[in-house]
Amino acid sequence: MRWGYADLMMNRQFAIAGAVLALSLAACSSGSSGSASSSPAASTGGATIRIGVEGPITGDQSVTGVGMVNGATLAAKALNAKGGINGKQIEIVPIDDAANPDTGVSAANAAVTAGLDGVIGPYNSGVGIKTLPIYQAAGLVPIRLTTNSSTNSMGFTLQPMDYQIAPVASTGLTTWLGAKKVAIIYDSTQNYTQSLATSLKADLEKAGVTITQYTAIEPGKSSYAEQVKSAAATSPDVIYAATYFPEGGLIAKEILDQKVTATCVVDYASDDPGFITTAGDAAARNCSVVGVPAPSDFPTGPKFVAEYTAAFNSAPGTWSPYTADSLTLLAEAATSTGGFDAGKLTTFLNAVKDWKGVTGSVTIDPANGNRDPATVVFLSVNDAGELHVNKDWATAVGAKY
Repeated sequence: MRWGYADLMMNRQFAIAGAVLALSLAACSSGSSGSASSSPAASTGGATIRIGVEGPITGDQSVTGVGMVNGATLAAKALNAKGGINGKQIEIVPIDDAANPDTGVSAANAAVTAGLDGVIGPYNSGVGIKTLPIYQAAGLVPIRLTTNSSTNSMGFTLQPMDYQIAPVASTGLTTWLGAKKVAIIYDSTQNYTQSLATSLKADLEKAGVTITQYTAIEPGKSSYAEQVKSAAATSPDVIYAATYFPEGGLIAKEILDQKVTATCVVDYASDDPGFITTAGDAAARNCSVVGVPAPSDFPTGPKFVAEYTAAFNSAPGTWSPYTADSLTLLAEAATSTGGFDAGKLTTFLNAVKDWKGVTGSVTIDPANGNRDPATVVFLSVNDAGELHVNKDWATAVGAKY
């Protein structure tokens, strides 16, 4: 068993996702956009528009998946109040991949068979490499949350990609923290963390930084004390953990417990409230996190947070505003093109420029379907125990947040 924020939140939040799932499955006969596509997934002929949201709804990362589903559900509620898409109400269909490629493939195939008009997600790149082609083969245009470049052009995304994250991380380490020596600990089992660690190492070395240690770990261990001890022994200025939040939290905890003098920085994959819970408040405060702005850090974020909290009796997750924006943009594309024809949607989305959502302005790069520029920032834990944009970092690098 792996642990983290997900284990503490599952009883409260999974009930919400379960209720959404029950409602969705009860209406399996519904869903057509009037698309010209002959795909069984894209032309189910029902009374509602069925939009799947794939993510880790159960398992160690369930807090992420539940937040994704809830964000899309909130957006669907707002859209439905205005008439839905092309006069049909939107139905959110949770697709649970449990952050596992095999589970994801089974869940994606089942969802396609049941009938979908669109899909948002998945979150994990290793899962997306397997499931995104399934959706595309079914005539769908995914709005993904994957970060690894191997998923470029597999639909579209509003969140940052690995090639956009590494330069921000490198600049932060050198310009803001003044690092000359860096030790990198990375998850060797995930596509994203492997590629990010490789890119970050190359960027830092190009900037004249010495990589004192480059250590691979496997996720799911109870402790990473030895790896932290070994990294600290190389006298780095920074220890950078390119891992997901359960491991990132444990590494941050060891850095504090061992009284390591190196600055602690954890990667984008640890940008989750679960990082704070796993690390403990003191260790989390001792560590910077590369990630995206907290929901309330965006210009219209406070309104979104208030609406989300009222709807679900809990604060939104890191990716909740991203799935909300993903659904809203997909709905606009389908409304403008008259349905869910993949070719028409692709043409519309490729041309998106300065579209405004909760997460700010969105412009799509038609070469890869990615958002440019990306919303990558350095975060720190505030007095309320929440991750927010680090103002010192923003000032040092001239960031707008």
